[in-house]
Amino acid sequence: MAPTRSAPDVPSSAQPSTPPSVSAWDVAQRQYDRAADKLNLSPGVREVLRHAKREVTVHFPVQMDNGETRVFHGYRVWHNVVRGPAKGGLRYHPSLNLDDVRALAMWMTWKCAAVKIPFGGAKGGVTCDPAAMSPRELERMTRRYVTDIADMLGPDSDIPAPDVNTNPQVMAWVMDTYSMHRGHSVPGVVTGKPLSIGGSEGRADATGRGVVYLIQEAAKMLDLDLDDARAAIQGFGNVGASSARFLHEVGARVVAVSDSRGGVFNGDGLDLATLTRHKQETGSVVGAPRTQTISNADLLELDCDILVPAALEGMITAENAPQIRARIVAEGANGPTTPEADDILRANGTLVIPDILANAGGVTVSYFEWVQDREEFFWTIEEINARLRRALLRAFDEVQRMGAEHTVDLRLAAYMLAVQRVAEATLTRGIYP
Repeated sequence: MAPTRSAPDVPSSAQPSTPPSVSAWDVAQRQYDRAADKLNLSPGVREVLRHAKREVTVHFPVQMDNGETRVFHGYRVWHNVVRGPAKGGLRYHPSLNLDDVRALAMWMTWKCAAVKIPFGGAKGGVTCDPAAMSPRELERMTRRYVTDIADMLGPDSDIPAPDVNTNPQVMAWVMDTYSMHRGHSVPGVVTGKPLSIGGSEGRADATGRGVVYLIQEAAKMLDLDLDDARAAIQGFGNVGASSARFLHEVGARVVAVSDSRGGVFNGDGLDLATLTRHKQETGSVVGAPRTQTISNADLLELDCDILVPAALEGMITAENAPQIRARIVAEGANGPTTPEADDILRANGTLVIPDILANAGGVTVSYFEWVQDREEFFWTIEEINARLRRALLRAFDEVQRMGAEHTVDLRLAAYMLAVQRVAEATLTRGIYP
C-alpha cells in the first residue's frame, strides 16, 4: 500500500484465499479455550469472554457505474469493550462472512490487551471484490455501509481502521461520511487516515515495522544472526511489503514473496524496488525480472530462517506445518496458523511469534493516532517509532515471562496474558445491573 500521502485510488488484493476447510471462528475459539483452561477462568467469566457483545449485519443497495443497483452485505462486530472503545479494521473481501468477522474481532480484543492499549476488540467489512470495482463504486459502497453502521461508530465508542483491501483513502471516506452526519469534522472516529486530515506519521508502515522489531527479539532468543538470514513472506500487501523492506534494512535476505496470483523466488535475494515497481505496473509480483515463479504453498515450505505469513487466516495447517522449515514464524496476518499446526511447529522447534503480538504494531500506532487526534497535537516520526518499539518490546518481555512461568510457548503465553487482563477488567467492573 502506498503511504497515506499518495494512497492508491483502488485497494488491490494481495492475499491468497483462505482454505475453505479452515474456520477462523473455530480457530479463535479453540485458541481462547486453551488460554482459559490454563488460567482456570471461572465458568461465568469464561462464558462472557467467549461471546461477542454486539453483532450487526446490514444489507444495503449501491448504484454501480453501469446504472444497475446491487445489494451488498456488510458486518460490524464488537467482541468486548470492557477495557475501552471498540477498535478494529474494515475488510473488503469476496469471501468475508460473519464468522470471519467474529474471529477477527475476538483477536483484536486479545491484541489490544496484550500490548496494554485501552481499547476493546471489533472488526467489520463488506463482502465484495474491490478489484472488480471502480473508485467511484468503492466510494459509494463505503459511504452507504458507514451510514448503516453509523450508530456504532464514534471516537468514544468504535474506531475503525484499514484492513485487507482497504487503505487511507477508504478511511478518509469513512471519516467524511461520519462527519457529515454529525455536522462537524470528527478525525478521531477512524485511524489509518491520510496525514492531510489527521492521520499519524508512521501508521502505514507500523504493522510491518512492528513485525521486524519482534523478529529481532526472537532472533536473540535463538542466537540467530539476522545479517544475511533468509526470509520468505506470504502476502505482499501493506504488511508484507513493509516487513520485507524492514527485514532488508536489518540485513536479512528476502528470497521469496507472494500475492494472490502466486509467488516469486530468488535465492540470492529479491530486488525489492524492482519487485514493488513490477507489482504496481502489473498488479502482481509474478513475472518480476530475475525471479523464479513459485506457488503460495511452495513459499511456506521454503528452506529459510524467517517466514512471515502476512496474508489471510488459516494458511498454516496440520497438512503443511510438517514441511515448514523456518526457525521463526512471525505472524503478520491475523490467525494464519491453526491450533493443530501450532502443535506441530512447536514440536519441530519452530518459534512462532503469535499474531496478537507480532502484528500489534498497527493497532499500537492507531492508538497513537487516536490520541493525537484527541489532543490536536501531533508527534514526529521519531517519537512514534520510539514509542512503538518500547510498547512492543515491553509486551514481548511480558509474554516471555508468562511463558517461562507457566512453561508454555509464546502463543499460549500471549493469550494467557491478554485473556487474564480482559477477565480482570470484567471482574473489576462487575456485571450490570
